Amino acid sequence: MNGNIIEAAAFFLFIVGVLVYAVILYNELVRLRNDNDRAWANIDVLLKQRHDEIPNLVETVKGYMQHEQQTLLAVTQARAASMNAASIGQKATADLMLTGALRGLFAVAENYPQLKANENFLKLQTRISELEERIADRREFFNDDVNTYNTRICQIPEVFLASFMNLKPRAFFKVSDEDRKLVEVKFQGQSAAGA
Repeated sequence: MNGNIIEAAAFFLFIVGVLVYAVILYNELVRLRNDNDRAWANIDVLLKQRHDEIPNLVETVKGYMQHEQQTLLAVTQARAASMNAASIGQKATADLMLTGALRGLFAVAENYPQLKANENFLKLQTRISELEERIADRREFFNDDVNTYNTRICQIPEVFLASFMNLKPRAFFKVSDEDRKLVEVKFQGQSAAGA
């Protein structure tokens, strides 16, 4: 009889230990998922701030860059695509397109000395450049969180609980091969002759 009580107590403690371990794993996976969501929300806030600055930048530049309408149109279209993107993947793609359009705009602006001397333009350029740096930093944090999350939901024993919770691997915020290429900037209205 004493042996049965000890066996029952051991079995009970084993079950309690498994349940406590499952709860700890569950809470860790929920924390990782929430950290991932928070990291993306931080990027999204910065993207919104950058979106809000772009109309001011385009208005400031319009008067100086009459011959660069394609550049301004590219920025405007990239901003619209970025604002209309719904998923993280779409926002990442649209963000890269907008970053490229802004780089093109700033490169073309170098050809307009009056614009480079405009105080509003300089403030907007500085503000957008600061936002770009902060977005890049947040991307790094986001990708680190995604990596931790993806690793944990694929490890044993978490994989079983993750499957039960219907947790799926998440995509990194990464640059496509197309975006790694150098951007060729052509100035309209410039003569090809150098001398």
